[in-house]
Amino acid sequence: MSETKYFTEEGLQKLKDELDELIAKERPRISQMIAEARDKGDLSENAEYDAAKDAQAMLELKIAQLQELLINARILDESKMDLSKVLLLSKVTIKNLKNGSSMTYTLVPEKEADLKSGKISVNSPIAKGLLGKSVGDQVEIIVPAGKMTFEIVQIGR
Repeated sequence: MSETKYFTEEGLQKLKDELDELIAKERPRISQMIAEARDKGDLSENAEYDAAKDAQAMLELKIAQLQELLINARILDESKMDLSKVLLLSKVTIKNLKNGSSMTYTLVPEKEADLKSGKISVNSPIAKGLLGKSVGDQVEIIVPAGKMTFEIVQIGR
């Protein structure tokens, strides 16, 4: 049995769009490739046919995985979340106590992480260290560069 995955409405829509794209465009394209390769004759020595069949298998696997993910997906209701603690979808400003620099991150589900836009996975070391903490708390987090100490400056949505 698969576990429930949580998404924002935007993140869930992206997954649905990706699935629709694979089914509506990629499936017919690969079927066409198989048909063209089949028309070229002997299938036992046809590398194009083998490659197209492999591509089809990979596509069907990806479609099945996305469908499974969507079946178990749940949308997070931000209106019912506690603003006093760091939770999934919290926008957290933290201060590095060693060098004084401040950073703001939004904790998002793993599939929606995008560091360039300040969205980090809830499964990342920094997010795991921040979860459940409140403004003013100091946390030591072990990151690839070593142990770092942060202070939570602000929590928002």
